[in-house]
Amino acid sequence: MKQQTRHFTSELTVIGSGLAGCSASIFALNQGISTAQTGNTGAIAYTTGYLDLLGNLPGETPTKLDSPWEGIEKLQEQYPQNPLCRLSKEEVTEAFDQVVSFISKAGIIYTKPDGTNKTAITPAGTSKPTYSVPGTMLAGVKAFKSKSKCIIIDFKGLRGFSSREVVANLQNDWPSLSAARVSFPDMESGEIYPEVMARALEVPAVQERLAETVKEILGDAEVVGMPAIMGMHNPDEVMNRLSALIGKPLFEIPTMPPSVPGIRLREMFEQVFPQKGITLIPQQKVKKVEFDIDTVELHLTDNYGPIRISSQTVILASGRFLSGGLEAKIEGISEPLLGLHVSQPETRNDWYREQYMDSRGHDIHYSGIEVDDQFRPLTADGNIVDPRLFAAGIVLAHQDWIRGRCGAGVAIATAFKAVQGARKVIEDRK
Repeated sequence: MKQQTRHFTSELTVIGSGLAGCSASIFALNQGISTAQTGNTGAIAYTTGYLDLLGNLPGETPTKLDSPWEGIEKLQEQYPQNPLCRLSKEEVTEAFDQVVSFISKAGIIYTKPDGTNKTAITPAGTSKPTYSVPGTMLAGVKAFKSKSKCIIIDFKGLRGFSSREVVANLQNDWPSLSAARVSFPDMESGEIYPEVMARALEVPAVQERLAETVKEILGDAEVVGMPAIMGMHNPDEVMNRLSALIGKPLFEIPTMPPSVPGIRLREMFEQVFPQKGITLIPQQKVKKVEFDIDTVELHLTDNYGPIRISSQTVILASGRFLSGGLEAKIEGISEPLLGLHVSQPETRNDWYREQYMDSRGHDIHYSGIEVDDQFRPLTADGNIVDPRLFAAGIVLAHQDWIRGRCGAGVAIATAFKAVQGARKVIEDRK
């Protein structure tokens, strides 16, 4: 029996469910643009939850930045093609404010950016500059700055996080750190996983039992750090209650991916977007896009059958290799959905330098889609592919988000600009 095609219409369709795609949907909601969003799982669950703007200035020896804005000024001089250089400071500031405000109102509190970078702790126990952190991690930022007496706690059977590793890597910068290992309630044997622990910790009785365990090993610690397990929903409430039970300030540290802070964001977006009126088709890959005279037609399929979306504009926010937005093959790097031109090294031999840890990085990381100042993809000849098509996020060329500590910055800022461009097309059609 042939399944009937479900048909949706929208002013904007966002392809991608990572941070760039979700940011684009936030901006579209705030502009009153009817929006559909679809895409694969996206890499958001693999993020730490930190929102970086620009943490390092790329170069032969990357420079950690106290101010992302000073870094962007230098970036404009040295790497003017970087996507962050295509926006004004006011636009980037507005973009971050909108995203942080939306996420905080949806139940995951984030610090409001204040123009400077904060020093946060990574899953490996190193430090990194970032622009905005979840509220559950703020006490860690403050404790690192003041070098308070702090105990880092991990759990028997937990992989991907070691309190001893954190302490060993931070000891020189933070001498008053100590490490301890305890058992998580009802998970005393075998391997345990952060997501399972986070969901268990939403139960008040589990919070109380864990608090009693922690209080026994506190010593003279003034603040307590733990892996990011403070509940999957309403983490600030879970953390505040547990902190009150322990009697000390508490903070989270991200674990190795997939990390709970990223899963929190993904689940929050999937719950809130439909409530706000977005047509959300999650966990599904767009199979074909057709640019007709009047509309852009997107074709995909889910468990209930084929789906067609008729849209006035489209934003491609499909990510890089992990998310399938770019594909690397023997013959070169390609964009698989639309066959867009990909800026890339001249030959495959130029993708990587001889040493994996070369301080200059690798040229493959600068590969991606070329766009104009309105973030419309360009052909190899520099022509606009279609005036209704826009691109955002790390699928874009001329940025190394890993070395620059700017993945969230590129995602949020370019999504803001892409939605501005899409809105103009929509308004011109009215």
